[in-house]
Amino acid sequence: MSDHIPHVSVIFPVYQEETTLEQCLGDAVRVLKEGGVDFEIIAVDDGSKDRSLQVLRDLQQSLPHLKVVHHLYNRGYGSALRTGIRVARGEIVLLMDADGQHLAADIPLLLEHLPPYDLVIGYRTANYRGRWYRNFGNRVFNALSSWLAKFEIKDLTSGFRAMRRTAVEHFLPLYPNGFSASATSTLVFLKAGYNVLYVPIHVQPRKQGNSKVNLFKDGWRFLAIILRMVMLYDPMRIFMPLAGILSLLALAAWGLGIWAAGRLLIPNSATLLFLMALIAVLMGLLSSQIASTRIHYFGDESLVIYETPGGDPRS
Repeated sequence: MSDHIPHVSVIFPVYQEETTLEQCLGDAVRVLKEGGVDFEIIAVDDGSKDRSLQVLRDLQQSLPHLKVVHHLYNRGYGSALRTGIRVARGEIVLLMDADGQHLAADIPLLLEHLPPYDLVIGYRTANYRGRWYRNFGNRVFNALSSWLAKFEIKDLTSGFRAMRRTAVEHFLPLYPNGFSASATSTLVFLKAGYNVLYVPIHVQPRKQGNSKVNLFKDGWRFLAIILRMVMLYDPMRIFMPLAGILSLLALAAWGLGIWAAGRLLIPNSATLLFLMALIAVLMGLLSSQIASTRIHYFGDESLVIYETPGGDPRS
């Protein structure tokens, strides 16, 4: 293995995409060369049953920057990303889909913001034409995750992203095997205090096959991931609203009890709800204490400092 350390490692998770690989990888190599970027390409074949692996092996003859990793069986999108990141040697890792949706021309848009940002995500704009129910589901998850993370998340599930390798390596044990890996990395970067930026990108219609994400089957997994990541880093964001709702229900039960009985009393339902609200607050405080001992920031404290009026900033 060469001792040369590239600046950027571009990772393509591959599953059943034999017809799009040559163009996707070729376009990425062309754009990176034109930009003078020192790079490597890592394609992780996740146990494809078509000729994807053979196509990748053949492409190595014409693409010397290409490294091929093969899973003996299909492990999942997140597992392929974990493998690619572990194999990567670049200071920056850039993740792209190999189905032709992401345009290599957008790669410089992501790379130019690293640093000072730790994670740069390409988001699909309003012009993106997906199925209506999938777009609706994405908007719901974006809104929920934005509220929980206290940050405007424009595209929770976008797989086109670039990040500092030394930062993401610490979160690899949290990566699930499935498609919720993108949502996981977004939320852990935000809740651990890293600098995250969204930039608009162009997304093409899928050139082969259909999306492997099922909104109804995988939707609950995305919801579980969102709650899990917020619980891991900011549990009070969940427990305090829950305690507030229980308290309001307790007050409502108390008021209805007084109205029904015509005298001052505290019904059992109100007592139970008040106790549940208190338990939620105490559990939130305890979880917050535990979470505070687990949060470790591995950033480089990238800041933009303006020393003189009108002068150039320094990082």
